[in-house]
Amino acid sequence: MVKTAPQPQPQLTDPGLFINRQTSWLAFNDRVLANARDERHPLLERVRFLSISETNLDEFFMIRVAGLHKQVILERPNTDPDGMSPEEQLSRIHEHTTRFFAEQRRILREELLPALAKQGVNLRSHAELSKKDRQALRERFKREVLPILTPLAIDPAHPFPHISNLSLNLLVVIHDKGRRVLARVKAPNTVPRFMQVNLQDGATTLSPHAEVDFVRLEEVVSANLDELFPGKKIAGCHTFQVTRDADLDIQEDEAADLLSAIEYELDQRRFGESVRLVVSEDMPERLRTWLAGHLGTEMNEIYEVSDFVGLSSLEEFTHLTRPDLLYPPLTPRMPRELARDSGAMFQAVQQGDVLLYHPYDSFAPVVDFVRSAASDPDVLAIKQTLYRVGANSPIVAALLAARDEDTQVAVLVELKARFDEQPNIGWARQLEAQGVHVAYGLVGLKTHCKVALIVRREKDGLHRYVHLGTGNYNPGTARIYTDFSYFTDDPEICDDAADLFNYLTGYSRQDEYLKLLVAPVTLRKRVVEMIERERERASRGEQAQIIFKLNNLTDPQVIDALYRASRAGVRIELLIRSICCLAP
Repeated sequence: MVKTAPQPQPQLTDPGLFINRQTSWLAFNDRVLANARDERHPLLERVRFLSISETNLDEFFMIRVAGLHKQVILERPNTDPDGMSPEEQLSRIHEHTTRFFAEQRRILREELLPALAKQGVNLRSHAELSKKDRQALRERFKREVLPILTPLAIDPAHPFPHISNLSLNLLVVIHDKGRRVLARVKAPNTVPRFMQVNLQDGATTLSPHAEVDFVRLEEVVSANLDELFPGKKIAGCHTFQVTRDADLDIQEDEAADLLSAIEYELDQRRFGESVRLVVSEDMPERLRTWLAGHLGTEMNEIYEVSDFVGLSSLEEFTHLTRPDLLYPPLTPRMPRELARDSGAMFQAVQQGDVLLYHPYDSFAPVVDFVRSAASDPDVLAIKQTLYRVGANSPIVAALLAARDEDTQVAVLVELKARFDEQPNIGWARQLEAQGVHVAYGLVGLKTHCKVALIVRREKDGLHRYVHLGTGNYNPGTARIYTDFSYFTDDPEICDDAADLFNYLTGYSRQDEYLKLLVAPVTLRKRVVEMIERERERASRGEQAQIIFKLNNLTDPQVIDALYRASRAGVRIELLIRSICCLAP
């Protein structure tokens, strides 16, 4: 009997064992788009997924692709273990995005629009409308759209205008006295992208199940350009959209005032470098080249799309009064132990720790936790972190109401929460105006933890309560994202939370925590230790298992530890929402 020699296992430093984080993210967005094809979802939910896939890709270019361009310009090598150079990544992204755009529009054209038409919701071209409908739209255009529009000529006397990020634009070709001239018209974002055709005077919506027709705003503008350029011959009209670098470049070590530095960068964000130009397929090559030259866009950063530019606005259709085409609203459960009046919140936590799973469990107890503390005369201190809280936040309202002479309120507002920087600056200023102690985060780090600590005077002395969450203190997102909330008065966790806030708001540097795992201090080290513990168990022939539920898995040391554990026989299950650099 001939024994087969065991196959050599690849070294854990082999780049083939690691998936590039950018290509992994693109695969995640492919999964989002796949939901637009899944007929198990209600029809308008499928439309929503198509819209989300476009919004996701926009942000990917604004941040990730922009960062790769900077690496190329600065000639920085890729330090990730997959070994793919920035140039290779950009090439892969371009190839994938070209296919992705085509698939999005195929799904829309061949699957979603026909299905919507069967339900009486029609997206029509302006050309196929009746003369009566076109005239009615023209009158609406003159009343509701024309006063907003500002055509900008482009010639030696009129320099090329600034094109704002992700705005929808028309490049108009005009024949004027034997010469060809160009103008740019920006489609307003203050009116719906999809204009309802058969909308009766004074009405804002149609009754459910009524036949309804829509036309894209840019088609209506294009069909009525004679109102903008009277007496001129319109030779062509082409749609385009620019994506700009939106990543903030803040030298935190040199900034005397982080809030002011971020405000300045936010003001400059609209002037970020162009990283992508999307044009309608009918735009001639010479105009694409001319446009790219004025925008500073490379030719390999131009994407041609059929049908129409910018699919994120399809989200408008999910606001139709068609509940039969949407998931029914979810009614979250209110745990019995927290269903009493809000004054019993602290007593409930004293009876035992409480774990909630949103959105299936109500987010109301989290709001009540802060409100109870704000209105309780026995509460002496409230400390909380805020990352994304949304508009009209009841959490912030409670913190504002809590400030009095006997209550210390300290809040860390993370100003670097991407695309929430502006609202967070507003919240920080409101809190400061009420006398709340506000910190802006740590230099060089984002404060992503969601923690609230309440200190209360009780009969036997001071008592502390903690809320820990995996999701933001945002009632809106708590209705759509799955996250945990954990309430406890465990003394060791309360000690850890107190040490954590001292670290976040002062100069304390805590290197050890009793129970909490805190990045970048203890989290990675402890996770790797726990993985190693399971590996050792498997090596001894004992049962060993690891289950991870994560947004992303990109850390090389953790991935390396998981590979070693898997080789030792540990059963590993990974539930990864987005980026996974480990090759299963």
